[in-house]
Amino acid sequence: MSEKVNYTEAFEELQTIVSEIEQGEISVDELSEKVKRAAQLIKICKLKLTTTEEDVNKILKELSTASSDDDE
Repeated sequence: MSEKVNYTEAFEELQTIVSEIEQGEISVDELSEKVKRAAQLIKICKLKLTTTEEDVNKILKELSTASSDDDE
Protein backbone atom coordinates (compact mmCIF):
# COMPACT_ATOMS: atom_id res chain seq x y z
CA MET A 1 0.00 0.00 0.00
CA SER A 2 2.71 2.43 -1.02
CA GLU A 3 0.36 4.80 -2.81
CA LYS A 4 -0.26 8.19 -1.26
CA VAL A 5 -4.01 8.69 -0.99
CA ASN A 6 -5.32 11.16 1.53
CA TYR A 7 -8.28 10.41 3.78
CA THR A 8 -10.77 12.39 1.70
CA GLU A 9 -9.79 10.69 -1.55
CA ALA A 10 -9.88 7.25 0.05
CA PHE A 11 -13.27 7.89 1.67
CA GLU A 12 -14.79 9.21 -1.57
CA GLU A 13 -13.50 6.24 -3.57
CA LEU A 14 -14.84 3.89 -0.92
CA GLN A 15 -18.26 5.57 -1.10
CA THR A 16 -18.23 5.14 -4.89
CA ILE A 17 -17.43 1.44 -4.60
CA VAL A 18 -20.17 0.91 -2.01
CA SER A 19 -22.67 2.77 -4.17
CA GLU A 20 -21.76 0.70 -7.23
CA ILE A 21 -22.17 -2.51 -5.26
CA GLU A 22 -25.51 -1.42 -3.77
CA GLN A 23 -26.84 -0.43 -7.18
CA GLY A 24 -25.64 -3.64 -8.81
CA GLU A 25 -23.37 -1.74 -11.20
CA ILE A 26 -20.43 -4.08 -10.65
CA SER A 27 -20.21 -7.33 -12.53
CA VAL A 28 -19.32 -10.52 -10.74
CA ASP A 29 -15.98 -10.40 -12.55
CA GLU A 30 -15.17 -6.99 -11.03
CA LEU A 31 -16.56 -7.66 -7.57
CA SER A 32 -13.48 -9.36 -6.14
CA GLU A 33 -11.17 -6.53 -7.21
CA LYS A 34 -13.56 -3.89 -5.90
CA VAL A 35 -13.82 -5.63 -2.52
CA LYS A 36 -10.01 -5.87 -2.31
CA ARG A 37 -9.70 -2.18 -3.17
CA ALA A 38 -12.36 -1.31 -0.58
CA ALA A 39 -10.37 -3.21 2.07
CA GLN A 40 -7.25 -1.19 1.17
CA LEU A 41 -9.19 2.06 1.39
CA ILE A 42 -10.65 1.11 4.77
CA LYS A 43 -7.12 0.45 6.08
CA ILE A 44 -5.98 3.87 4.80
CA CYS A 45 -8.92 5.63 6.46
CA LYS A 46 -8.53 3.71 9.74
CA LEU A 47 -4.80 4.45 9.90
CA LYS A 48 -5.36 8.15 9.23
CA LEU A 49 -8.10 8.39 11.87
CA THR A 50 -5.95 6.59 14.43
CA THR A 51 -2.92 8.77 13.67
CA THR A 52 -5.01 11.92 13.87
CA GLU A 53 -6.52 10.87 17.19
CA GLU A 54 -3.05 10.19 18.61
CA ASP A 55 -1.80 13.57 17.37
CA VAL A 56 -4.75 15.42 18.89
CA ASN A 57 -4.36 13.60 22.22
CA LYS A 58 -0.64 14.43 22.27
CA ILE A 59 -1.35 18.12 21.58
CA LEU A 60 -4.04 18.24 24.27
CA LYS A 61 -1.69 16.59 26.77
CA GLU A 62 1.05 19.12 25.91
CA LEU A 63 -1.42 21.99 26.33
CA SER A 64 -2.55 20.61 29.65
CA THR A 65 1.04 20.25 30.84
CA ALA A 66 1.89 23.76 29.66
CA SER A 67 -1.17 25.13 31.41
CA SER A 68 -0.20 23.37 34.65
CA ASP A 69 3.33 24.78 34.41
CA ASP A 70 1.93 28.29 33.94
CA ASP A 71 -0.13 27.96 37.13
CA GLU A 72 2.96 27.36 39.27
